[in-house]
Amino acid sequence: MVLSLVWALMAAPTATADSRTLRIDVYSPSMGRWIANDVITPAGGGPAPTFYLLTGIGGGTDGISWFNNTDIRDFFDDKHVNVVMPVGGEYSMYTDWIAEDPVLGRNQWQTYLTRELPAAIDSRLGTTGVNAIGGVSMAGSSVLDLAIQAPGTYRAVGSYSGCAQTSGIIGQAMVRSMVELRGGGNAANMWGPIAAPLWRVHDPMLNAERLRGTAVFVSSGNGIPGPIDDHNPALVVPQTIGGSVVEMVTNVCTRAFQVRLATLGIPATFRYLPQGTHSWGLFETELRDSWPVIGGAIGA
Repeated sequence: MVLSLVWALMAAPTATADSRTLRIDVYSPSMGRWIANDVITPAGGGPAPTFYLLTGIGGGTDGISWFNNTDIRDFFDDKHVNVVMPVGGEYSMYTDWIAEDPVLGRNQWQTYLTRELPAAIDSRLGTTGVNAIGGVSMAGSSVLDLAIQAPGTYRAVGSYSGCAQTSGIIGQAMVRSMVELRGGGNAANMWGPIAAPLWRVHDPMLNAERLRGTAVFVSSGNGIPGPIDDHNPALVVPQTIGGSVVEMVTNVCTRAFQVRLATLGIPATFRYLPQGTHSWGLFETELRDSWPVIGGAIGA
C-alpha cells in the first residue's frame, strides 16, 4: 500500500492536445529514473481495465512506436480501456538485467512493468485492476515472458511477430542480434553467460506451462510483401528485404510455439497472415485481430 501510494505520487501527467491522450511520467525506483508513458484513456470514462502495449527493439525512444506509426488512437476511440505505452526499454528484452551495462545502462523492466508501473497507473487513473499486455517484435517474446514471470498480473497476452524462444541456438542468436548487434550491449549483463540458467528461465518455449489460464494470442506474417505492409515508398526496398527475412523467422518461431502449446494442451489463438513483412502495417493488423481475445479476457 505504501509503495503504491509513493509510485502514484510520482506519476506526473503531461498535457496533450487530445483530451483522451496523456503522457504520464512514472518514476522507477529500480532503475533510478523517470519513464514516459503514452496513455489513451477509456471511452466513456470511469474505471476501466488496462492494456499495456510494448514497442519493439527501439522502445519508442527513436520515435518509432504504436503511438506514432499506427492508427491506434482511432482503433481505441470507442473502447472502454486504458492503453498504456511505455517509452523506453530499447534493446533490453524488457527484462531485469543482473548487471548494469556500460552501453545500455540499468535495465529493470520486469520490475517496472509488473510492479512499479501498474501500481502508479491503477492509483492515477482509478482502473479496475484488470490487466493485459501486448508487444511486437522484440517485445513479442518479452510479453510472454512477463506473463510467465509474474503470474496473475495479466489476464491476457498478445504476441505480435515475435519469437517465443530465448535459449538454444536459434533463441540465443535472436536475442544476441537485438541486444548486441543492434544495441551494442552485452547480453551477459542481462542473463549471464550463454550457458547460464537465466536464459532458460526466461524462455517462453520452455516455460509455456505457466501460461495455462492466461488468454494467449500469437500471430505472424509470412515474409511475403503486400498491401498490408503500407511501406514508405522511399524506403520500400530496404524495408521489404530486411522485413521479409525477419518475418520469415518469426513465422517459424510462431509455428513451433503453437506446437508446444498444443502438446501441453494449453488453449491459445494463433493467427497467420497470408502476407506481411516486419512492418507497422502488419503489426497494426495483428493488434486489431487480437482484440476479441484480449478485450474479451479483460472485459473491455
